[in-house]
This record gives sequence, C-alpha cells and structure tokens, in this order.
Amino acid sequence: MRFMMIVKASEESESGAVPSEQELAEMGRYNEELVKAGVMLDGNGLLETAKGAKVQYHGKGKTTVVDGPFTETKELIAGYWIIDVKSKDEAIEWARRIPFAEGEVEIRKVAEAEDFGDSYTPKEAEDKLREKIAEQHKS
Repeated sequence: MRFMMIVKASEESESGAVPSEQELAEMGRYNEELVKAGVMLDGNGLLETAKGAKVQYHGKGKTTVVDGPFTETKELIAGYWIIDVKSKDEAIEWARRIPFAEGEVEIRKVAEAEDFGDSYTPKEAEDKLREKIAEQHKS
C-alpha cells in the first residue's frame, strides 16, 4: 500500500527560511533509513507559497490563477514522502520517526485501482500510462 506523508507548513517554512545544516543532516539520515528499508518511493520539500500559484476552476474551461503567498498556513503543505508499506500502522510508525521538533504530518493512503471496486474499468490504460511515465524518467 502506498501512503503519502504530508508535512504541514508553518510560519517558518512559509518565511522561506532554509533548514539548518543539522536539520538537513537529520533529514538525510531519516531518508536513508526509508531507502534502506525499501519503502521510500519519493519525497521532497516544497518552497514557500510566495513562489507558487493556485489555479481555481469555475465550470468547464473557466479558470482563475491566484499567485502566492497564501494566508492559511495550517492548510498548506511544506513537503511530502510517498512510501510503500504493508499497513497504515506501519506508515504511522515511519511518520513517528521523522526528526521534527515541532509540526504536523498528515498520512493519507494513495488511491489504488482496487479501491474503486468493479466500477474502475480503465485499469489497463492507467497501467500503460504509468509504464510510459516510468520509461520517460529512467536515469
């Protein structure tokens, strides 16, 4: 099962403050543990919302673009990991090991084809797209 561990933003992360050398080293060690355990699929920190934008949808083909920064810090994301583990409990255990002094991490299961039941018919097409994406990004 794939889970996304979502790091909630803070005033500090939204200020554009760069993590200290020690914080980066601790995070590097944590990421190495995830890789050695064979559970890490992806993970990154995100820059502050002042360097981003939102696209809002208002009916088919109608959009509005809002440039950052965004004000509701508690609703923002500062980073994420995508891990592949056996259960939500295992995802929680990995999240508990993140070397944060303060903050919050939300854990969400990534939707898989089987989560949609029999109504999910485009599985073969989806699998082909995923294979093509993987092929495009081979190092």
